[in-house]
Amino acid sequence: MQVAVVTFDGFNELDSFIASALINRCRKDGLEAFITTPTPVITSMNGVQVTGQRPLGFAAEADVVLIGSGVKTRDVVADDRLISMLPLDPARQLIGSQCSGALVLARLGLLAGRPACTDRTSRPYVEASGLTVLDAPFHAEGNIATAGGCLASQYLATWVITRTLGEDAARSVLDYVAPVGENQETVDRALHAVRTGRPALH
Repeated sequence: MQVAVVTFDGFNELDSFIASALINRCRKDGLEAFITTPTPVITSMNGVQVTGQRPLGFAAEADVVLIGSGVKTRDVVADDRLISMLPLDPARQLIGSQCSGALVLARLGLLAGRPACTDRTSRPYVEASGLTVLDAPFHAEGNIATAGGCLASQYLATWVITRTLGEDAARSVLDYVAPVGENQETVDRALHAVRTGRPALH
């Protein structure tokens, strides 16, 4: 199973890299993520240049598509050419967005009638598109999920791993990457967020 982590110029490193890194801990089980970009090289919001692993067209054939966020997302949404390169299909794909990536899903018509999660900066723009924004880090309905807040990317990755490989696989990944001494808390928090939309309180 292949995951396209769609990453545009001006991207937020935390969003794209955390999700892809966590998912790629499942390579041995057949789940693999690729940084998917519209041009061969893109530059992050902090000036980090990255070579894409797959072209944007890969998103149409991937089993899972995650749309990352960045400081130029509103430019992406206004670019009909870029949007036309994302013919996503929730009937056969798991589709998620991180922070301002919700604007892309909204532009594609994938969030109609659904509430969404996003970050505080993007919230007014997402609401202006006609969506209800939840005060929660994660929300999923069927094959579409949205996450809000940079570190909520762990919840998006947990959702992908749980939906494709099962909860045990997600537990294993989270336990490995958790801060020392906070393993069970980290696992419980992420799985609870994916189940309910809110992290577990301890």
